[in-house]
Amino acid sequence: MENLTNWVLDPTHSEILFKVKHLMITYVKGEFRNFSATIKSSGNDFNKASIEATIDTNSIFTNNDDRDAHLKSADFFEVEQYGQITFVGKSFTAKGEEEYSLKGDLTIKGISKEVEIDVEFGGLNTDPWGNSKAGFSFETKINRKDWGLNWNAALETGGVLVSEEVKISGELQFVKQA
Repeated sequence: MENLTNWVLDPTHSEILFKVKHLMITYVKGEFRNFSATIKSSGNDFNKASIEATIDTNSIFTNNDDRDAHLKSADFFEVEQYGQITFVGKSFTAKGEEEYSLKGDLTIKGISKEVEIDVEFGGLNTDPWGNSKAGFSFETKINRKDWGLNWNAALETGGVLVSEEVKISGELQFVKQA
């Protein structure tokens, strides 16, 4: 692609969230508060765009200090050894008018696996300061055990404390670079 357009994440208008089933009955939600992402596109055409993202694992937040500390420990993210989760897109293809399939390599704790993410293009707009912006919503599901996030506890009633399936979603706003 010649004449690439660079888009940089606007973190104040973006979020990455996750949900995990707890006690097999309800979901516990959390978020990563620090992350960055870039898109390289052919103008405003996002077909075949290249996408990269980095998440600071130490920025995990679930509104519970003890749980956050546990998630940062060796039982889960081992933030001191693995400070980042990375995503490198391999393909971004239209499925419909505003629906895309994003495939790429997700790396957690040094383990890379391909994931497929459903993306909805929210559109383009200009903010009051004249910046061109692009908005996207995304969601996917992963099995945390594929990345070595294996900790769990059995329940007396059968089943487990924390589900293996993790639902990940987000709202991302990007600013077109001059």
